[in-house]
Amino acid sequence: MEILIDNRKGEVFEMPVKSFDWKSERIGKASVFEAQLYNDKPLEFPIESGAVIRATEGNIKIFYGFAFEDGVKKSGDMSFKAYDQLRYMKNQDTYVIPSLTATAAIKRISNMLNLKVGTFEETGYVVPGIVEDDKEAFDVVSKFLDATLIATNRNYILFDNFGTLELKNIYNLVIPADDFYIGEDSLLFDYDYTKSIDKETYNRVKFVRDNKDTGKRETFIAQDSANIAKWGLLQQFRKVDENMTNAQIKDLVERSIKVLNKETKTLELSCLGNWKVRAGRMIYLYIEKLGIKEYFMVDECTHKWQEGIHTMELKVKVI
Repeated sequence: MEILIDNRKGEVFEMPVKSFDWKSERIGKASVFEAQLYNDKPLEFPIESGAVIRATEGNIKIFYGFAFEDGVKKSGDMSFKAYDQLRYMKNQDTYVIPSLTATAAIKRISNMLNLKVGTFEETGYVVPGIVEDDKEAFDVVSKFLDATLIATNRNYILFDNFGTLELKNIYNLVIPADDFYIGEDSLLFDYDYTKSIDKETYNRVKFVRDNKDTGKRETFIAQDSANIAKWGLLQQFRKVDENMTNAQIKDLVERSIKVLNKETKTLELSCLGNWKVRAGRMIYLYIEKLGIKEYFMVDECTHKWQEGIHTMELKVKVI
């Protein structure tokens, strides 16, 4: 394992690594890299704020980011916290974005923030323009991706790939089962399985549009009466753009109920680590005891490395 530190002063140095955690989340957060090192000469080998941090294992590229916090103990133990460049999407500003695809909008925001952009897949769907005041860039990005998901049922993930931003459909982030899977006889230590209708489940969708010409509010509803009878009424309410047509709103309502009218199934896993796994990727799980033989999307992934032992803590969900 090699962690290189570049203080941007013309020198790069390495220190002995004791352990580190690398955590990625699927929505609205940069990945964070927290390491414990040994450094008995902190004045000679400091970690400056904003220093470039690169972590690799052989030919495997693990993390590229920037130091935001560091500390030193009397014993010589040193720690630091670094984020990938998505951390800069926490910057707040006024964002006025015209009607664009999520691809074009996120590229525009990334360029505003001077972020390095790599492969961006075309999302296709044109999202109505957005005006947001005093908001994080992440909030605007999430709105474009959420609108694309509801309108097209296509889920795209924005992530940093060792120093460049990428936007990809989740189905292009699948790790094939014949390459890697997690199961009772493969890597798995422990799991916690949850089925819920408490967080992201709605069996009634109610959208409204204010009609300036008539002065009335028009209502569009889609619901699943059978699931209302079973679960009780779980309603999502939303005010839509007044320029949307009736056909567009009806289509949006129907698409929304298809996405939201289902139980959420999540798993928390403890297992041996594989550097290919990160938030946003799809992995195959085979847990016979639960009847699980399918792909799950990784919502959160924490890699833990300590003295050569590599493990993972995962939160995954069915989509």
